[in-house]
Amino acid sequence: MLTVNTLSPIRRRRVSILFLAILLKFCSLPVESSAAEGAQAVALPDWLHVVHTNADRLEKVESDQSAIDLFVTVIGPAISLPDVAATIDAKGISPQLAKDLLIPEITKSSQRLVAALVAWQLSGRLTSTLTEHTKPMDGSMTIPSLQVEWLTTHGPFPSLRETVQRLQALDAPASDSSDRGESLTAIALSAGRLAQEAAQQVMAQWWQLKTWKDRVRIARGRSRLCGTWQWVIHNHQRHHQEQKLSLLFPPPGNESTLIPGLTEIVALGDTVYLRWEINGHTQEDSLLFSNEGNRLEGTFVNSQGGWGSISGKRTASCTLK
Repeated sequence: MLTVNTLSPIRRRRVSILFLAILLKFCSLPVESSAAEGAQAVALPDWLHVVHTNADRLEKVESDQSAIDLFVTVIGPAISLPDVAATIDAKGISPQLAKDLLIPEITKSSQRLVAALVAWQLSGRLTSTLTEHTKPMDGSMTIPSLQVEWLTTHGPFPSLRETVQRLQALDAPASDSSDRGESLTAIALSAGRLAQEAAQQVMAQWWQLKTWKDRVRIARGRSRLCGTWQWVIHNHQRHHQEQKLSLLFPPPGNESTLIPGLTEIVALGDTVYLRWEINGHTQEDSLLFSNEGNRLEGTFVNSQGGWGSISGKRTASCTLK
C-alpha cells in the first residue's frame, strides 16, 4: 500500500493550476484514433459522469472477475451496451457459438474498458487529494498493490508505473521537505497523463464493443464465403467473352492470405460486395448467395468500361480455425 501526505495551501494552488492546464490541453487534443473518428457521429457516453457515479465501485476493482461483474451489472447498461453485457453474462453457450459471437473478444474489451475507468478514477482521486485538502487524508492517496498489478496487465498505462514510483520515492526516509513539494507536483502531472491514457483506452474499447454486432455479421458473412469457388465471368464489353477461374476465399481473420488484388470484402446476409485493384484498375462485384449458400450470382463493373455477369459455384468448403 502506498500513502503520502498532501500539499501546503501555496503548493496546492500551484498543482491546481498545473493540473487544470493538463485537462485543458487534453480536452483540446485533436481526435487521432480511428475508433474516435468512427464514433464522432455516435452519441458518446458521459464518461466523467460514469466515473463519478461509480467511483466507489471502481475503487474496489482489482481482478478480471470483479471487472466483468461491474461491467455486466452497472457499466454496460450505463453506457447503452446492455446487449453486450447480457451476452457476456449468458450461461450455457457452446464453445463454437461463443467463438461465433466473439464472446472472448468482447469479454476482453469489457475488462480493458473497466480497467481504463479504474485508472481514470484513480487519477481523479489522487488529484483531488492534492488540490482540495490542506490536511493529510488517511487512505486518500492509497493505491492497492493488487490493483496496480491488475491495471498493468490491462493497459497500457505508462503513467501509472511512473505515478507509483514517485509515490514510493516520496515515502522513502531519504526524502526531505525541500524536495517534497516538487515531488507532489510531479505526481499531479503524472496523474494528469494517466487520465489522458485512460480516456484514450476507454474510447477505443467502447468503440470495439459498440461495433460488436457489425463485426459478428461480417464474420458470419465471411464464413459463408470461405472455400473454393469456380467462377464464370461474362464480359459484355469484349464480344461477350467468358473467363473461368478458381478462387480460394480464406476463413475470417486470415486477411493476409486474401486473393491477390482483392482489397475489400463485405458479406452481409445473402449480399456480397467485392472490390479489386490490379495494376491501377478497379473492379466492383455485387453478388447474392443462392442454393443454400453454394452458389453466387451477380454482376460486375470495372474502370476499363467492362461490365457483365458473374456466376459462381462452390467446389470445396474450408475448415474454419
